[in-house]
This record gives sequence, structure tokens and C-alpha cells, in this order.
Amino acid sequence: MRHIISIGDFDRDGINRLLDHAGQIDRKKYDAQALDGKILAVLFFEPSTRTRLSFESAIARLGGTSLTVGSVEACSIAKGETLADTIRVVSGYADAIVIRHPKEGAARLASEFSTVPVINAGDGAGQHPSQTLLDLYTIRQSMPIDGINIALIGDLRYGRTAHSLASALSLYNARLHTLCPRGLELPETLSARLEEQGMEIIAHENITDIIPEVDALYVTRVQRERFPDSASYFNVASSYRITPELLADAKKHLIVLHPLPRVDEIDPRVDEMPHAKYFEQSRNGVPVRMAMLMQVMQ
Repeated sequence: MRHIISIGDFDRDGINRLLDHAGQIDRKKYDAQALDGKILAVLFFEPSTRTRLSFESAIARLGGTSLTVGSVEACSIAKGETLADTIRVVSGYADAIVIRHPKEGAARLASEFSTVPVINAGDGAGQHPSQTLLDLYTIRQSMPIDGINIALIGDLRYGRTAHSLASALSLYNARLHTLCPRGLELPETLSARLEEQGMEIIAHENITDIIPEVDALYVTRVQRERFPDSASYFNVASSYRITPELLADAKKHLIVLHPLPRVDEIDPRVDEMPHAKYFEQSRNGVPVRMAMLMQVMQ
């Protein structure tokens, strides 16, 4: 595979092979010099902690090095250079490019002008394939993915992590439960495509209706900027908060996932419960992204 722009670049077998490889890496069964001499360009034009650092950790653990641009202000785009020209230049310096950009479609554009593989690390409200792969890897550590009942909670209209995960789960006969503020539902085009592929999507209005039904909760931040005032935001946000009391009716094997960063949508007391998998999920970004880099750079 030359580029990884969307989770749609994988079929089910391709995802499973990559997750199997990540599992071998996780068990320390890999060549620490597999990418010796390789250079990864890390172009992040919006803030990131986990994705950026885990890609840098991944290339370092495989014997390679990274070049980093951390903001628009730090590169020639601030002088008016087009993204296409930036990609043309950077692909002459590196063996692969990881890009995060606030505009949907930016990674696809980058792939059209790059002479080296491009990995999409998030483009606006579009896709985030590396996050989805580590989400699936985390689920698979606890239970089979096939046939899973999973709830997506929070901002589902603009949340690229939710879009990518829902698309991937359509390959695994999953049943999707959704809970979100009015106006922040999954995009209609995405919902229609998933239903055409045979996915059952069940919309809920009350979080207590979801908890006893599902095997996994995928919680995302309800974005404050989508609301006209603070009072409206806090009224909605409080109704989506995951607490130990709420999880009292959960299945014993239920896992709680979150792409992070969280604000207040998960009570810190949940951190100590066996359901909480979001910090493990973050850690899983390293072996999964190591497998991704080996796939495109070897």
C-alpha cells in the first residue's frame, strides 16, 4: 500500500493483518533496525499530543528518525506557500510523510503531490485511520470485534474518529448505537452508506438506555464551540458524562474507550475501574503505528 488516507484503503483482511503485526510488535517480536536510515516527516498543522508523539516514538523504535513541523506558523505556508508545494518539497527530504491538517481532504491532496507514502493523521472532520486501527486493536485485546455492540457518544457530525471507526466496524457485522446532541448526528451520507453495507444503526436519546446493551462505549468530546452559550453546552455535556454509578448496570466485560483528550465527559473515578481502557488505547498507538510505518516504508 502506497498511502494510508482513509480506513477505506483497507479491507477486513488488510486490517486483520496489520493488527496481527501490531500484536507481534507489542510482544517485542520485531527488528529494532527495520527502518534504519529512513526519515519520517511529521507535518502537524493543528495541535496534537498522542498522535504526533506516538508516530515519533514509532519511527525511533524502528531505527529511523523524524523531521517535525509543529504548526502553520513554523513553515513556509505562513508565507503563502501552497500545501501542494510544501508536500513537493518535503517529499524530497523524507521517505514518508505523516500529515495532520484542519481541512478535510488535505491528506488526499498531499498524496497527489507526494513522491513518498503519505499517512493521514487526521484531516478536519474527515478521517483518522491510524486512530481507528488502534481503536480496533484495543477492542480486540478484550473481545472479538465481529458482531460487537458498540455505542458512539458525543459529537458524531464533526468527530473524524467516530467516522473512521464506524466505517471500519461495518466490515465486522457490528451493531452501532448512537447518542449525540441534536444537530451533531452522524452525517447522513455516512449513515446511508453504512446502512447500505448492512450495518444496523440505533439512535438513542438517553444514555441509561445504552449502557446495559453494549459491549463497548466510544466516548468523544462534546465540542463547546458548537453551542450558542455556556449554559446550553453544560446542560448537554452533563447528560453524556460517564460515571461509576452509570456503569453499575453495564455488562461485566464492557470497555470504555476515548480517543482523548477528554474534558469532563468521563468522571476520573472511572479511571480505576476495569472498564476503563482509554489510557491503554493511547499506549497502543505505538505498536499500531509502528506496523503502519513498516507497511508503507519497507
